[in-house]
Amino acid sequence: MNIEERIEELLSKMTLHEKVGQLHQVAPSKVGGFEIPEEEAFKLYKSGDMDEKTYDAIINHKMLSNHEDEIRKGEIGSFISVMDAETANHYQKIAVEESRLGIPLIFGLDVIHGFKTMFPIPLAESCSFDDELFEETARVAAKESAAGGVNWTYAPMVDVARDSRWGRVAEGAGEDTYLASRFSRAKVRGFQGKDLTEEDRIAACVKHFAAYGAVEGGCDYDTVDMSMPKFFETYYPPYEAAVKEGCASVMMAFNDLSGVPCTTNEWLIQDLLRKNLGFKGVVISDANAIKECVNHGTALDTEDAVKQSIEAGTEMDLGSDLYETLLEQMVLDGKVEEKYVDEAVRNILRLKFKVGLFEKPYADVTKKECLLCDEHRGIARDAARKSIVLLKNDNKLLPLSKKLKIAVVGSAASDKEQMYGCWSFTGEWENAVTLVDALKKEGYDYQYGKVCGEKLPFDKEEMMKTVKDADVIIATIEHLNSGEAESLADITIQGQQLEMLSELKKLEKPIVTVLFNGRPLAIPEIVEMSDALVEAWHLGSEAGNAVADVLFGDYNPSARLTMTFPHKSGEYPIYYNHPNTGRPAGDYFWTNKYMDTPQKPLFPFGYGLGYSEFEYGDLELEKTQEGFKATVEIKNIGEYDGTETVQLYIHRRKATRVRPVRELKGYKKVTLKSGESRKVSLCVNREDLGYYDTRMNYIVDESEFDVWMAHDSGCGSWARISL
Repeated sequence: MNIEERIEELLSKMTLHEKVGQLHQVAPSKVGGFEIPEEEAFKLYKSGDMDEKTYDAIINHKMLSNHEDEIRKGEIGSFISVMDAETANHYQKIAVEESRLGIPLIFGLDVIHGFKTMFPIPLAESCSFDDELFEETARVAAKESAAGGVNWTYAPMVDVARDSRWGRVAEGAGEDTYLASRFSRAKVRGFQGKDLTEEDRIAACVKHFAAYGAVEGGCDYDTVDMSMPKFFETYYPPYEAAVKEGCASVMMAFNDLSGVPCTTNEWLIQDLLRKNLGFKGVVISDANAIKECVNHGTALDTEDAVKQSIEAGTEMDLGSDLYETLLEQMVLDGKVEEKYVDEAVRNILRLKFKVGLFEKPYADVTKKECLLCDEHRGIARDAARKSIVLLKNDNKLLPLSKKLKIAVVGSAASDKEQMYGCWSFTGEWENAVTLVDALKKEGYDYQYGKVCGEKLPFDKEEMMKTVKDADVIIATIEHLNSGEAESLADITIQGQQLEMLSELKKLEKPIVTVLFNGRPLAIPEIVEMSDALVEAWHLGSEAGNAVADVLFGDYNPSARLTMTFPHKSGEYPIYYNHPNTGRPAGDYFWTNKYMDTPQKPLFPFGYGLGYSEFEYGDLELEKTQEGFKATVEIKNIGEYDGTETVQLYIHRRKATRVRPVRELKGYKKVTLKSGESRKVSLCVNREDLGYYDTRMNYIVDESEFDVWMAHDSGCGSWARISL
């Protein structure tokens, strides 16, 4: 029998109780992860009475409860946050050998940027503009996760985000739709491979459908309201890209979209996912989101929330347990038709078949040697180096001579937790390499003092003692808040860290500032006080080694920003591909600009420096059958061999709706030796030049197009073409 026939055979044998059980996902923790006890643990954690590791252990995987009887009765279809093969196999053995039908469990986990080997946060990795890297880090994460008993990851997150007050920008690929779509496809390929039954592959789950990155004011869980053309042109494509790449599942977003919670949004699930995209995978809620429809005010009570969710097509309940406690009786009472449950079960069983759980239900416990192995650490170091963005380098201060006496200040330089960032609970911080670890290992002549941090008061005496004999100062600056529920109204540096930099500046010694953060920040003062500025994000297990590689010239940085940096928090939302207005910003008073901040951003999308310098020649455009080809000659006129991230932007000069001033439509990494020249070509398909009109027709009409091949979104060689 084929998979569809096997699904129907199993379905015909299942009781309603067993069917509902397949829709039920639980955590192995006594507190369940999403009920009232979590709130109590959270209060203790936030008050400082519980450390983060203890909190993570309680919420995610320790203190195992007695789910065995539920599994035997067929009341559980999936687990979340089981993170070791032995525990997974323990539960799986009961499901396969002791439940009536022997249907295997599927084990899901938020593997956002690594399992044991931690890679850069996705926002940082997206700055590499490297599709092969996106795929490779997902492949390694899948291999390690599978060795830990995981079959299913809740990644990639591909929510386009243009407001870094929203803490979850750390988890995505930034502000650009085109880049996010390529990132999306690469991550799905990396997690799933060509065949999900292959060893070391896991099912992907694109999230959060839809437009979660556009929450109002950058405030997590808030409302989203936008025009349909904007939705389809900007926010929808990365999800579409994942589904077309074969993504096995979709997670619905917490937010409402134009007044309808995504969890109960039949238009999103049935019209867009099922009909338009032909999606046959699993649709899962986000944590507790079904219950939260009552808070939204679109469901009268939890029964109403269950009815709306299952009928809309949300098939698995993550965290609220409402399907398990209410759905069976609602079907028996005639409040919900059983056909909705049947369709959900079909899709969940299909996922389990595709992952190969019916043939190979158990994790291979002998594969643990791959966890944090040397090969994976090497890939992590490479990924981290490729994600570092050099923002400033006055007088070519970097790379530093290895013979200099170095002073290192700032608590971030030795903080292992800061190397990992958010969504790193699967890793162990003690395995992270800090900047101080790297300097010590390489035998550099350095002195280190913590001196100051976001929560560490400034110690001027320690600073003076640390820097007195130094030729150059490396000042590390941290920003602690990023990830879910970490929204901020103010995205400036906190604590006394600016005071520390100000005092260092008075010493008239060269200052290299290294930022460790999970979102773009408003940092004009830091730019002004630093001779060189390095955006190091949260880079993962090999963070310290990667930063040292860049600082001392063992690696020439080539990463480019994938989110715009503002001068002030009040400029949000800020993004490069904004529409033009009737009064574009200019020197004239009556134009589209703020009066109290520069017109141009602090750092634009696509910006980044290296130790090489690249010169662009004249741009040549050629019509093709598919669209056009753009070609430019690039020369490395610097003294170092280096890699340039060539970016192609377009602007449609006429349309029935206002178009962005620039749109990214291609990019390519080009490595050139010092003095070497090369012609670089990028092709754009005519279909990718279209847009939606006010009646939601996709238009690919004739127009003139301005085209740039550029170093970033604010410069470049320009030409014009009619298509």
